[in-house]
Amino acid sequence: MKSLIKLLIKKKIKISVAESCTGGLLASAITSISGASKIFNLGLITYSNQTKIKILKVNKNIIKRFGAVSYECCYAMVSNLSKISKANINVSITGIAGPRGGTKKKPVGLVYIGVKKGRKIQIIKCLFKSKKRSSIQKATVKKALNLVLRATK
Repeated sequence: MKSLIKLLIKKKIKISVAESCTGGLLASAITSISGASKIFNLGLITYSNQTKIKILKVNKNIIKRFGAVSYECCYAMVSNLSKISKANINVSITGIAGPRGGTKKKPVGLVYIGVKKGRKIQIIKCLFKSKKRSSIQKATVKKALNLVLRATK
């Protein structure tokens, strides 16, 4: 983690995040490292559908049609975050951390992570096997940070 922050500082890359199911854990992981103030731009916790619509300007029809936990919603979240934040790298996370709330189509542990760098947007679908909320949240943050690291190189 420290090496990622150092790399972002060295490359003068600013980062912003919009989180749902991780509830600020990604922002916390980044800002817990000394020097993060040089690279951390903005952190939003858009936990409810209403905040995704109001703050991140996710079209309500996307949420109605595909749900908040979807490729489409994650894409809209990261795309719109980049317009708000003006950071070099933007990350969005939406998923079902459990232990309840899952369905057959969207089980507990289903998470979408979006990373936008420049014009390139990558959306990753993850299905974490753990049914423990904290494990899913931590695994999501770890995966997101790895994706940021890859996007930075």
